[in-house]
Order: sequence, then C-alpha cells, then structure tokens
Amino acid sequence: MSTLKPEVNNQDHIQGDDSASVTIVEFGDYQCPYCGNAYPIMKEIEETFGHQIKFIFRHFPLANAHEFAFPAAIAAEAAGLQGKFWEMHDALYENQYRLDGELFDELAETIGLDLEQFQQDSTSEEIKSKIENDFDSGVRSGVNGTPSFYVNGTKFDGGATDLYQMLKESAE
Repeated sequence: MSTLKPEVNNQDHIQGDDSASVTIVEFGDYQCPYCGNAYPIMKEIEETFGHQIKFIFRHFPLANAHEFAFPAAIAAEAAGLQGKFWEMHDALYENQYRLDGELFDELAETIGLDLEQFQQDSTSEEIKSKIENDFDSGVRSGVNGTPSFYVNGTKFDGGATDLYQMLKESAE
C-alpha cells in the first residue's frame, strides 16, 4: 500500500477544516481530461461532507503528454502568491477545454489578480521548485497517473466517483 510522502504540510494548498476527520490529497494535472472529469465530483464531495473533509491539491503535470499542464500549474501557484490559488485552480478546470498560453492572463484578470504581479510571479524559480517538489512527492508516493488520491495518507485505488461512494458509505 502506497503512502503519502511527505505528509500534508504548510507548503500545501489546503481547503477545509484542520479538525476534519478525512484528509484527501489529489495529485492532478490541469490538462488531464480525467482530472477535469474528477473536478466537479471533488467539488461535490467538499459540498456534501463539508467540515469532515480537508482537501489538498498537489501538482503532477504530465508535461510530456500535456503541453499546458506545467504552465497551468505555474498560473495556479502565481495566483496563490496573491491568495487566490483555489480561485485559479477552479478557473483552470472550468476552462480546461480552452487551455492555452493566452488563457492564464485572462483568468488572472477574471479572478481579480494584479496582472503585472501575476506575470512577474509566473517566471519565479520558487514557483517552479514548488511544482517540481509536488511532482517528486507524487513519484515518491507511488503516483502512476492522474488524478491520484490519497485518503488519510494512504493511496486510494479508484477514481473520484469511487471516492465519493466510499465516503457516502462510511458516513452512513
């Protein structure tokens, strides 16, 4: 059984309650169609289970297969420096069908970022390192495709729909 390495820490983007009984870590790629399909299900999980769930997203851009995966991760991290990681995360998935190099500035404006700062941050080595660290964490944790989910530190075998079902059954 694969376990999450490293454990959730202050380098992660975290949504939800610190006291949540279930911690879900997703390794995702903004251009991956399977991650795109998982996105609304993860939103539903967060809405349905509310305070019981803590959700963490780690970047796992499959750059060889997806030309815009790494640049999209950079856009999310650059938005994060202005406190809007999750807004960019959502906007990227909601606009996945038109992902290209022009989209990032448009989304940055839409979610209310300082565009000049966003563009400057997008070239930062610190951001690239964060994404590479997330990717390395995925490799060390046994990720072999996206999306990959870890529930309370252990790899979950299945997709977002299976995860939702498992959570529903354990809540009953």
